[in-house]
Parts: sequence; structure tokens; C-alpha cells
Amino acid sequence: MLPIIVAAVIVIVCALLVLVARRPSTFLISRGTSVVAPAAIVFTQVNDLHRWNDWSPWAKLDPDMKQTFDGPLAGPGAGYAWSGNKKVGTGRMTITDSHAPELIRLRLEFQRPFTATNTAEFTFQPEGNQTSVTWSMSGRSNFMFKLFGLIVNMDQLVGRDFEKGLAQLKAVAETSAGQQSRH
Repeated sequence: MLPIIVAAVIVIVCALLVLVARRPSTFLISRGTSVVAPAAIVFTQVNDLHRWNDWSPWAKLDPDMKQTFDGPLAGPGAGYAWSGNKKVGTGRMTITDSHAPELIRLRLEFQRPFTATNTAEFTFQPEGNQTSVTWSMSGRSNFMFKLFGLIVNMDQLVGRDFEKGLAQLKAVAETSAGQQSRH
């Protein structure tokens, strides 16, 4: 009986390894929204990392989170590091490209709860009196990320956070645009 159980376990483990190995080696998570504000106003909210606390979906998850900023106030080279509870983890992001008012690209370096380096992008497309904003994250999927992806749908998990952040970004940018139009 024991040889049959051992053989079955070996077959299951091998099947799992094949299944994980066949998963994509890269990922892309992307969400978008429309903001009733000029692209320049929305762009400024993202390009200045100090403003992220106003709209980031992770900013309010840990009121005791440690945050540090370095480099220029905004644009390429601006950096932000965080260390917080298990909900926000520890990491760093740096703006690598900034082309006002259409594109911001960031390098994301996560240390905890997992180690990964990914790329985030924000694009801003004017559409009449509105701006179409897209927030995406892409990167490589190592073996553990692929295995985790069998259990948890990362697109849905991170996508929900992107949707929440975009809704908060929309509210902040539209309020800012309304204040500017009154002056």
C-alpha cells in the first residue's frame, strides 16, 4: 500500500510542477478610469510622490507606516520608501520616466511580504474635458509567484486596489480642478 501512496504523491507533485511551469512568465495588471479634470492636474497628483497619501489605496492601511522620500520633489529620480504592517509590507518606488502630462513610469521594489521588482505605469489621455487614466503594473513571474497564482487571482486582488486608488485619485483631481476653476 505504501508504494502506491508514494507513487501517487510523486505523480501529483510532478503534475503540479508541470502546471506551475506552464503558467506565463510575465504578468500585466491594468485598470482605468475617466476623470473630469485636465490631464495636467491628474498627472501632478501622481508625479509628486508626496501627494500619494491623498489617494493611494495602501496609504490608510497602516497609520503608523514609516515613509521616507528622496531625490527631487517630483519626476525622474523622485523616490519613496515605506515600511509598515503586514498589509502594506516594505518596499520602495522610484519614478524612472515622467513625460508631462501623458506618462509616468515607476520601478517598484518589494521586500516584504515578498521580494519582487516590477514596473508601474500611469498614462493620461485627454478626452474633451476629461482625462482617461490607466494604471498598470507588469513584471516577471518567478516559480513562487506562479504557484501563488494557482491559489489567488492576482489580477483580481491587485486590480481591486488599483480600482480603489483610481477612484480616490479621481476624487482628489476633480476637487483640485474644481478649486482651480473657481479662482
